[in-house]
Amino acid sequence: MNALSAASAAGGPPPSDLALFWAAVIGFSILLYVVLDGFDLGVGILFGSTSKESHRLQMMNAIAPFWDGNETWLVVVGAGLFATFPVVYAVFMGAFYLPVLLLLVGLIFRGIAFEFRFRAVRMRWLWDWGFFIGSIVVAFVQGAAVGALMRGLPVSDGQFAGGSLDWLHPFPVLTGIGLVFGYALLGAGWVVLKSEGELRAWARRRVPWLALAVFIVLGLAFTVSVTVDAGAVAQSNLRARPWGLVFPVVAVAALLGVVMSARRGMRDGMPFLLTVLFIVAAYLTLGVMFWPFMVPYAVTMGNAAAPEASLRFLFYGAVVVLPVILVYTCGIYWVFRGKVRGGYG
Repeated sequence: MNALSAASAAGGPPPSDLALFWAAVIGFSILLYVVLDGFDLGVGILFGSTSKESHRLQMMNAIAPFWDGNETWLVVVGAGLFATFPVVYAVFMGAFYLPVLLLLVGLIFRGIAFEFRFRAVRMRWLWDWGFFIGSIVVAFVQGAAVGALMRGLPVSDGQFAGGSLDWLHPFPVLTGIGLVFGYALLGAGWVVLKSEGELRAWARRRVPWLALAVFIVLGLAFTVSVTVDAGAVAQSNLRARPWGLVFPVVAVAALLGVVMSARRGMRDGMPFLLTVLFIVAAYLTLGVMFWPFMVPYAVTMGNAAAPEASLRFLFYGAVVVLPVILVYTCGIYWVFRGKVRGGYG
């Protein structure tokens, strides 16, 4: 089913080419943010599971050149939604006002803690806890928001029509916990990829257990989605698109591969790459479930898009700014490629 027929079937006008372009930009930016900021959030979650200062210092060094640039893509997502799909932005902020506030507080604490812990002595414990708790809070609210979107959001006259705590249903809580473990798994893979010696072995031992935790939480979420919180996936388009089932199958296979790569001592990059494949496959599964809705299952892409003149004006800026951000991001990862040996100075 193409974009035009899918939008018509959903009861909305077909999206224009510019609307499709901006939806692709926002979707791609979300995926990049989840993968890139996901691993440094995961390192922050792992940070609190060890009290050994040498491990903590090496973990910080492993993400030091990347962590603030990774969050650029979150800015792209927020600004893109506000400018190109204002209805989506309005509904999302109304539905997730508290999670967004917690997200910002968590990101602020992470940023402050990252800088202050290196200069603090007596108060280092406070900044260490801030970095750890902030990472967990950011990961949890992101996962809970995804779970709430899967359940669908009530919308009336272009505004969110639910309550401020609707996102705390059992299913979103489980997806929030699942993303915490998923980010921790991604972070463990990154530590294995970037570190050597004792820390590398420490992180590799945790990879299978974190993958098992993701499996368990996914199983619980699926059970809840067909029992006590049946609205979680009942409205999705996955049943109408059986070809989309290939993505969850790939996700499960990738997760199994993560366990095997860690236990069999495969190349250091394999746990990280397979976890990225798991995240990409899960993300594509959500795309199959939601399309053509921007706000499941109430606002389609055609209904949500800004006027064509606005989309066209913003397009000219995007073709200049977005490639610069991509080049900068790729350049950072190229310059700081390879193992961290003695820190980046």
